[in-house]
Amino acid sequence: MKNIIFVLALALVSVSGFAGNLKLNEIQTYDGKMISLKNSKAFLFVNIATRCGYTGQLDGLQKLYASLKSKGLMVVGIPSNEFGGQSPENNEGIGKFCRKKYGVEFPIMKRASVLSKNSKEDPKSEIVSNLLKQSGEGEIRWNFEKFLVGKDGKLVKRFRSGTGPGDSMLKAEIKKLL
Repeated sequence: MKNIIFVLALALVSVSGFAGNLKLNEIQTYDGKMISLKNSKAFLFVNIATRCGYTGQLDGLQKLYASLKSKGLMVVGIPSNEFGGQSPENNEGIGKFCRKKYGVEFPIMKRASVLSKNSKEDPKSEIVSNLLKQSGEGEIRWNFEKFLVGKDGKLVKRFRSGTGPGDSMLKAEIKKLL
């Protein structure tokens, strides 16, 4: 009986104390394409918007991606319409906007809910849920928060919206993973 109680207690500690690493094999983009992530060494997940004061960061994110993708960086945009309705377009509209206006080549996922209170129009992002659990820093506060993740699926560092893609600390953290 003592052994069973010990095993149950150990299982409860393991489940509650572990957020779980992201499974980083492939992702589905806004247009249904599957993108392999197997050759990537570092991942920068960003909740993006098309009509936000930070939307200009898409240009910097693309430059960062273009300069480091050959070394293993994968940038992934996760559109959200929860902060001031700043991504009102449908999935195709968001993708076209990012590509035409900013030349974005990194993957853009389908628009998703990034807050705990699930949006009526968009499904909850499992990736963001996992990243929030790993960070332990609470909800995303605004568009363009960034989550740097290693190849093992573990969150390395979370960056708030005001940290742009050209930030020296962000770049240094990425380069450590590459």
